[in-house]
Amino acid sequence: MSDRARAGEAGFGFDPGEESDATLAFIGHVRSHWRRGDCPKNLREARERGAAARVVLRPGYGAALEGLEVGQAIWLICWMDGAHRDLALQRPRHADGPRGTFSLRSPVRPNPISLQAVRITALDPVAGIIGIDATDAFDGTPVLDIKPWIGRVDVPPELD
Repeated sequence: MSDRARAGEAGFGFDPGEESDATLAFIGHVRSHWRRGDCPKNLREARERGAAARVVLRPGYGAALEGLEVGQAIWLICWMDGAHRDLALQRPRHADGPRGTFSLRSPVRPNPISLQAVRITALDPVAGIIGIDATDAFDGTPVLDIKPWIGRVDVPPELD
């Protein structure tokens, strides 16, 4: 445990930085109905299809769910491990021409990270399982992190 820990904080009992999955520590995996060829293109479409999903954490991470609640919104950060990483410009089906990767939400990017705002539908910290309302991630997609969605922080300022 870090010598910078404050009162009331507790370590995992291991250093996630010592685990090496694409130089990151995957904390778990998404369990969903989605596979290549049968996957919604975004969360809106996933919610319309009505297929809930879950996040299954690796052993040792369940204690980090303390403080989360059913009904709460969270950011789910995933590693889109099947995505290509080599395109600067892409031609999405919905656009009339090519667009830069950084102007798209496509998983094809230098670091194939997915950021999803989802709602907790079930929570089992002992088993390390979080039910979520929807995902557009394939079954087995690695999870990098989970953060609480906080309205007063996560809503961008109004544009004038």
